[in-house]
Amino acid sequence: MTILVTGGLGYIGSHVVVELLNLNHSVVVVDNLVNSDIGVKSRIEQIAGREIVFCEVDLCDRAGLTWVFDNHKIDCVVHFAALKAVGESVEKPLKYYQNNIGGMINLLSVMHDHGVNKLVFSSSATVYGIPKTVPIKETSDIKAINPYGQTKVVCEQIVQDYAASNPNFGVINLRYFNPVGAHSSLLIGENPKGIPNNLMPVVCNVAIGKQDKLKIFGHDYDTIDGTCVRDYVHVVDLALGHVSALKWVMNNSGVEFVNLGTGKGATVMEVVQTFEQVTGVKVPFEIVGRRAGDATEAVASTDKAKKLLAWQSSKGLADMCRDHLGYAKNATN
Repeated sequence: MTILVTGGLGYIGSHVVVELLNLNHSVVVVDNLVNSDIGVKSRIEQIAGREIVFCEVDLCDRAGLTWVFDNHKIDCVVHFAALKAVGESVEKPLKYYQNNIGGMINLLSVMHDHGVNKLVFSSSATVYGIPKTVPIKETSDIKAINPYGQTKVVCEQIVQDYAASNPNFGVINLRYFNPVGAHSSLLIGENPKGIPNNLMPVVCNVAIGKQDKLKIFGHDYDTIDGTCVRDYVHVVDLALGHVSALKWVMNNSGVEFVNLGTGKGATVMEVVQTFEQVTGVKVPFEIVGRRAGDATEAVASTDKAKKLLAWQSSKGLADMCRDHLGYAKNATN
């Protein structure tokens, strides 16, 4: 098949592109390079031994997106392209609503015009907000607590409404938890622009000397060591989850929502300790006050992913720490 991957040079998108190429699909990548690097294209091709078609197009540019569909026979779309920094979304909510929701509307409109009816959508566990119970099931309450999460909620609703109007349309909304790690080649991985907010990139920055210490936000949560619990999933496992979702949408119509996580939580301190054990690198840290909007615990229920997609994670936290640092070191050399 020919698969369009929006945001395909980004962290998760690039890993999915590699897995699609490994299955001999043709891939067309659309990316505006706001949060990614054109150098990722050649590294993807180096890993897979195959070329991809790249179009520097912003999804908010409907004419540019139409040109892509006019010039390539697309069978399915995997949609990543979005702004994704929670903190920035609080400071610049209009930018996030305009980009993430406007991009989705344009994409669905152009797909409709070209008779493309299959979509895998990169959603997020942020749609759940602060969960009442864990593990979090797909049927749990949807209560995003920041503009970024709310854009994912709205996009999920848009695809539901569109699917209701189009009996041929099939879509899976993948709600992922905390992606970490990197490809085993260490050629692609997470390379955030600016100062990262997520735990593992900061841990790696401290380990390689880019930042002096890790700030741990709160140590008085109701957990085994007082720090927050999260479900960390290896980015390659996540990419394989998209491949499984693609198989489902190509054979089904309608809408599904699926969590992608390990079903196992780790505290911030457990991540730091595992990182130090695996890499042999000490991570200086400072405990500071709680951060607004942080849930005590957020862990995925993975039952539906196993049942619907026959997918489950295979890599553990040690793999994630080793690979994330390996790529971080590689990226700075």
